[in-house]
Amino acid sequence: MNRIFSGMQPTRQLHLGNYLGALRNWVALQNEYECIFCVVDLHALTIDQQPEVLRNNIREVAAAYIAAGIDPDKNILFNQSFVAGHSELSWILSCYTPLGWLNRMTQFKEKAGKHREMANLGLYSYPVLMAADILLYKATHVPVGEDQKQHLELARDIAGAFNRHYDTEFFPLPEPQILGEATRVMSLRDGTKKMSKSDESEYSRINMTDDADTIAQKIRKAKTDPEPLPDTLEDLEKRPEADNLVTIYAALSGETREQAIQRFAGAQFSQFKTALLDAAVAHLAPITQRMNELLADKAEIDRLLRKGGERAEAIASKHLAEVKDIIGLLRP
Repeated sequence: MNRIFSGMQPTRQLHLGNYLGALRNWVALQNEYECIFCVVDLHALTIDQQPEVLRNNIREVAAAYIAAGIDPDKNILFNQSFVAGHSELSWILSCYTPLGWLNRMTQFKEKAGKHREMANLGLYSYPVLMAADILLYKATHVPVGEDQKQHLELARDIAGAFNRHYDTEFFPLPEPQILGEATRVMSLRDGTKKMSKSDESEYSRINMTDDADTIAQKIRKAKTDPEPLPDTLEDLEKRPEADNLVTIYAALSGETREQAIQRFAGAQFSQFKTALLDAAVAHLAPITQRMNELLADKAEIDRLLRKGGERAEAIASKHLAEVKDIIGLLRP
């Protein structure tokens, strides 16, 4: 069976964009693939972390996975740092990765900004660790958002470079999967910016832990424009805030964007927002409730992560041993 690998960082709270753009699609994939879902806590270290906050965030992301519908018995669910092979393979693969490849990564340029010389090495080499995450399990498919597609292409390049160097086909070249209507959910305050955990405004996003009243308040305050909703996708795409809200509604209601715009063509935003918040609350409330139940028992979350980590380690250690044999490292 083909194997999926994917993960999310435990940095701040997961939001609607994380759910619609990734997590919800993972739930569907678990019926078609062998799936490994990871809380990528090592990646989170590229920004400053408070230890207790980080521990709580790891548990919260794991709880979100399960509450959204990921079955921890059917799939492997664990936190990345449990398996040392991620870091070890990352170092090995970095020795086959030219600096020129990393210099092309646009996400590093965006995050480092004007102070690139002060950026940490982890941020720069982040894509190599991501490649190691995927290749350690010989994953064949990776569900990614548009912002991570370049990193996955690099993982394919690194796998290919390793295979060519040793005249082997050891690593598969993982294929990207970009799924669903809402692969890129935008900010509720600015339809040209991606919904983000790091945005200073709480009103820019709907967190997965928000209650019904908070969701309603954020949707009512979401930025719009003065015109009624258009009747064609072509006109909708010229209006970023309207396009974003219709995209979110379509994803939550199970409709296409075209079906949604036909339903609300000519409507005022006040009418449309009522339908949107009803759909959001109906969809997210059961997930939030389940998350809260899970987070009330931290020991159980830790047990599930440990169990998943042991299953992941069994696969990772076998593949890492084979890599060492290929490259000539002695294993007495």
